[in-house]
Amino acid sequence: MFIASQKRKENIAEYLLYMWQIEDLIRANGLDIDRIRTSVIDRFPGLDARQMKELTEWYESLIDMMRREEVAEKGHLQMNRNIINDMARLNNEVLADPDPKFEEYRREFYKTLPFIVELRAKSGEEKAGEVETCFNALYGVLMLRLQGKEISRETLEAVTQISRFTAMLAKYWHLDSEDKLFAPEDDEK
Repeated sequence: MFIASQKRKENIAEYLLYMWQIEDLIRANGLDIDRIRTSVIDRFPGLDARQMKELTEWYESLIDMMRREEVAEKGHLQMNRNIINDMARLNNEVLADPDPKFEEYRREFYKTLPFIVELRAKSGEEKAGEVETCFNALYGVLMLRLQGKEISRETLEAVTQISRFTAMLAKYWHLDSEDKLFAPEDDEK
């Protein structure tokens, strides 16, 4: 909760990947708050009783949402899907905007697109949108690293480009959420 809150303020891409990790952590603990308390909450450094209670309630609410939204075994919470959808909408808006200030973004997207197409071709029947495909790739590599597995040079190359693109999209997402992305640059009139 504390880390998630900070990440959401600082970097929406990191927040989303963190929340996917939290979903998997909850699943790994069988959606059991007692197991989560023992394996996660009790090990969280420096929490007072009030903070431990808040963190426990946060995990309980996520468990409840996962059950209600039927993502106890796989998938993502609606609040996380909403972020992906919002980022996909923003990506489409920026790509369609002819403003020269978005030229670098368009270049990064089109450098990333071949990797997206390749990943989507390998994904089987569950086709995700372009932005979600990027996040799936980033999350997959994160999981491989956490498991200490080897990552091919080609995968690292793809993830490096995907990371550049998603970092730019995350920056734009924050600017857009503050109504600063599409604002005219000359506000002196």
